[in-house]
Amino acid sequence: MNGWSDDTERRRLSEPPLPPELSPRRAAAAGGGIPPQPSARPQQGGPGGPGGFGDPQPGGGSGDGYGPPSTSGRGSGPRRPRWSTRKKIGYTALGLVVVLLVVSVSTYFWADSKVRREVDLSKVEDRPPTGKGTNYLIVGSDSREGLTKQDEKDLHTGADSGQRTDSMMILHTGSNGTTMMSLPRDSYVTIPAFTGKESGKRYAASTHKLNRAYSDGGPELLTRTIEYNTGLHIDHYAEIGFSGFVNLVNALGGVNMCLDKPLKDKASGADFQAGCQKLNGKQSLAFVRQRHQEADQDLGRMRNQQKFLSTLAHQAASPTTVLNPFKLYPVIGSGLDTLIVDKKMSLLDLTHMFWAMKGVTGGSGKSITVPIANANYMTPNDGDALKWDMTKGKQLFDELKNDQKVTVTK
Repeated sequence: MNGWSDDTERRRLSEPPLPPELSPRRAAAAGGGIPPQPSARPQQGGPGGPGGFGDPQPGGGSGDGYGPPSTSGRGSGPRRPRWSTRKKIGYTALGLVVVLLVVSVSTYFWADSKVRREVDLSKVEDRPPTGKGTNYLIVGSDSREGLTKQDEKDLHTGADSGQRTDSMMILHTGSNGTTMMSLPRDSYVTIPAFTGKESGKRYAASTHKLNRAYSDGGPELLTRTIEYNTGLHIDHYAEIGFSGFVNLVNALGGVNMCLDKPLKDKASGADFQAGCQKLNGKQSLAFVRQRHQEADQDLGRMRNQQKFLSTLAHQAASPTTVLNPFKLYPVIGSGLDTLIVDKKMSLLDLTHMFWAMKGVTGGSGKSITVPIANANYMTPNDGDALKWDMTKGKQLFDELKNDQKVTVTK
């Protein structure tokens, strides 16, 4: 017993003194009780072993009984780590990035699968060298593809067969801004020699209205004819028909247009009051096709087409469309389903073309028409046509070819 008491005494003397608030005597004096005495029998394992005096207990207190009690209230299990607010925000942000990445990649492949790459510009003969900047040939055809007989009646398109262009524009983008140049379909130009797609027969060069090139040889011959007469290298081709145009406008929810005068044209079905109004797909098609109310006929119609396409692109790129998936996906789907492009046109190229069109409305570009010398030129075999002013035209084409600031406006 003495050996044990001596051992205990030595251990007690070797331990650091307890703080005053934990002194057994002070606690006893305050409470009127007797301070707790160490057990006469040592804990299992003896002094210095597991469970002995001074060894840490599973609950977190010390073996002498005076350590702070466990506050977990859940026994002796390990505490679960708590996530800080910073970690929660970090993991949430990471999750959002992953979701956005998956949605973006899925949308890209979905949209890319809808692009109709049907025009092979590599088949175009005798091409001019590539210039500076990028030239897009944008064509509105009078294709009735996708229209029923009732649609043709309602839209005032008629049921004509064959291929014709309803509008043609060259959209040039480069370091000196964007220029949208309209090419009248009745332009009297040289159609270079070509080989017929179906007949395989070789046709000599001839002079006809520009629209004839599309009728005889489709997009490839139209591209070659424009390159031959302007010297501009066409980098990309995009074409949309009546049905695609109507569906695109309807998917967008209409296009807001402001008219400075009333328009009524029986041939196209246009019937609009002056002022700002929202045009649906049917009304929009009638607006861009009407010409009889314009003093300069086709030239006035082209100005309306330029204005409309720029406004449409501006509204399609607005936050109310881009940030609304229930609106964005139908717009993309309607546009790509009927849009015919060249085989090398990527989604990035399409996006670049789209934003360039939007920029014309935003003031970062300009809309012009190829210079005209005679708007009522009487041809030997094609009736009335438009004759280009080749002096101004050559200057304009050179400025576009070299991506210089455009100074020719008429």
